[in-house]
Amino acid sequence: MGNKEMSCLGLPEEQEQIYRLCRREPGIELDSLSDRLRLPPDSARQELRGLCELELLHRQTDGVVAADPDAAVARLLDLRLQGLRKMLRLLTQLQPLVASLRAERCERSAALVGGIEQVTELPKVCDRIDDLAFFAREEVALVEPGNALKPEEIEQVRPRVLRCLRRGLSVRTVFVRKAVDHPPTVAYLRELESDGARVRLIGHTAAKIEIYDRRTAVIPVHPENRARGALFAQESGLVSNLFALFESIWEKSSDLFALLEERKSDDDGPSEVERMVLRTMCSGRKDEAGARDLGVSVRTYRRHIADSMQMLGAGTRSQAALLARERGWI
Repeated sequence: MGNKEMSCLGLPEEQEQIYRLCRREPGIELDSLSDRLRLPPDSARQELRGLCELELLHRQTDGVVAADPDAAVARLLDLRLQGLRKMLRLLTQLQPLVASLRAERCERSAALVGGIEQVTELPKVCDRIDDLAFFAREEVALVEPGNALKPEEIEQVRPRVLRCLRRGLSVRTVFVRKAVDHPPTVAYLRELESDGARVRLIGHTAAKIEIYDRRTAVIPVHPENRARGALFAQESGLVSNLFALFESIWEKSSDLFALLEERKSDDDGPSEVERMVLRTMCSGRKDEAGARDLGVSVRTYRRHIADSMQMLGAGTRSQAALLARERGWI
């Protein structure tokens, strides 16, 4: 192991070296620690004091003892996230500063403050995000806190994400669990997953995050009023913290497919998406119309039909319709 692995949690290299040494040699004295790490006694004493304040080290009568790794990492992560939340609160309160800067220079364009650009016009926000997605080369990380996506939102976001997937980018997205209660949203998520995205669900999150290539992050100016625009951040420290928040949310989330299978086994019947597909199929409407209702492509809609027919053991659509009616599914 190296000695910089805890830097992502905000721990300086010298303090990580001390913590690791104290893990290897519980009860080590200050003089021995200073000699082993070739640190001046005053510097070693200062770093020890900092580690004790972080609760990563504890002074005992027989020397210094390091905290358990699980507790240490959890403590550092909590402090990191506290700092990130504070920074986000400050970011969402930049409007007075932006207004004063514009007044001084009579600027009408979006303001750039410390590597953070605020864009208030929604069409320009969408254009900027489209550009970020187009020029992304490695990965896209998304968190959507809403319970459901409106059809127009799906139509806006879907082509952008699918283009990233077709270009071979890694796409990870997290939605809240209640999203699976909304047929168009869950159909969209299943389409993303079938095209190579990794989709997970979490019980609750207030974070709305988009991160492109770990270089640019997009967050709403106001979490509950997206009409107020978005902040585009390129400052490396802030983007790193936002990505750490994304990873924390990702680790706490559950796989979409597993949750859908669990619900399906509990219900012992079709999902709401499958019921919608069966109803549309039985109504005699064209596949294009059914796909529009679900907010998915015709190809994905037909895949849903094939899955429903297989579940019913039907060889034709008319037979599937008959069996679905007999079972009371529609």
